[in-house]
Amino acid sequence: MVGAGIVGVCCALALARQGQRVLVLDPQPPGMGASFGNASHLATEQVFPIADAGILKRLPCMLLDPLGPLRLDWRHLPRGLPWFARLLWNLRPGPTAPAWPDSARSTALAWAPGQRLLTSVDAGPLLHQQGSVLAYEKPDSLALLTALAERTRAQGVPVEPWDAAKLHAAAPTLSPRLRGGLFFPATGHFLNPLRVVETLAEAARREGVRFLRERVRDGHTTTEGVTLTTTQRTLRVARVLIACGAHSAALTEALTGVRVPLDTERGYHLMLPREQARLPFAVTAFERRFIMTPLPDGLRLAGTVEFAGLERPPNLERAWQLHRLSKGLFTQELDITDASTWMGFRPSLPDSLPIIDRARGGRVLLAFGHQHLGLTQAAISAEMIAALARSGDDTTATAGPSAASPAHDLPAFAPYRLTRFGRER
Repeated sequence: MVGAGIVGVCCALALARQGQRVLVLDPQPPGMGASFGNASHLATEQVFPIADAGILKRLPCMLLDPLGPLRLDWRHLPRGLPWFARLLWNLRPGPTAPAWPDSARSTALAWAPGQRLLTSVDAGPLLHQQGSVLAYEKPDSLALLTALAERTRAQGVPVEPWDAAKLHAAAPTLSPRLRGGLFFPATGHFLNPLRVVETLAEAARREGVRFLRERVRDGHTTTEGVTLTTTQRTLRVARVLIACGAHSAALTEALTGVRVPLDTERGYHLMLPREQARLPFAVTAFERRFIMTPLPDGLRLAGTVEFAGLERPPNLERAWQLHRLSKGLFTQELDITDASTWMGFRPSLPDSLPIIDRARGGRVLLAFGHQHLGLTQAAISAEMIAALARSGDDTTATAGPSAASPAHDLPAFAPYRLTRFGRER
């Protein structure tokens, strides 16, 4: 398989546990891509698309602001604008809109698979299960949050409206300017996302999984299986799983003939090592559109979306912008002494749904495009991939109960099909 991020490692472990021989190829050690620097939030409350119709009015200003929450590099316009056009097309209502209720269910159900997986590798303590808050400042935001709470609750996600008194009792370091918010009790955050991946990779090795530091350059399918060309060798395998995040498009096209409109949302974080005890749980600033997650080694400020492709160098001023966004949110300003910055590639498709599927008669498995939710959806995606690997050539059936999770059925695979972007060639 190709890819050693959180999704790939979870899939490798799931496949090995059902008797598959697994070789993982990635030029980096496990977890050193987007999995390293994410917001560390298990975001089971994020059951709606990354954008909604309301973005249409704000989009021009957002794109023109170099340090705003959304930026499109002008050099990325030829690829970026068609992606945005498809995104906006997918925001339309009606029977032909993307199947978000199915995706919402898989995200809402992600908590239990994540807990099961961590418990199975003795890593349960890495998940801090104290919920999270979406906090607001402006009076006009209350109506928007009330409507969001109703929609979210309708998807089976528990949510509690908090007034200012309850918010500040739980997080007294927050500024009085915050008027309240929504508390999501069935969420949490990982104390160290890299350690999570490393722990899962160690468990996978004990199950016989091998990890090689090699980049896959190309590949093609044959009647017998799949041939992959890496930087060091040619490999012939019975089948391959593509789970290399934002780098998955070229190999997917080479093996299936389908050109997927995969782009990368370049996300940034700012790590503040002097702020370990500032917050008891993750807090998202509703109007400012970023999240603050308390970790043992500091407070992680994460967010912003930049469309600039895979080759442009990081614009780390966007990471420092997160500190500026934090001003006024606390009773005392954050300490940025010894702060560090990071940028990573989030793999995003314009309908905000990942691809979880099999192609070429089962010789090619696919698990990528999780955008902001790779950490959240990795465990349930791995269960789905394991079910696909077991299911023979009939990929039209709905997955039944997972052998690892008899308590619930996996969602239908239909919303996640590769063929929603074109027919195999």
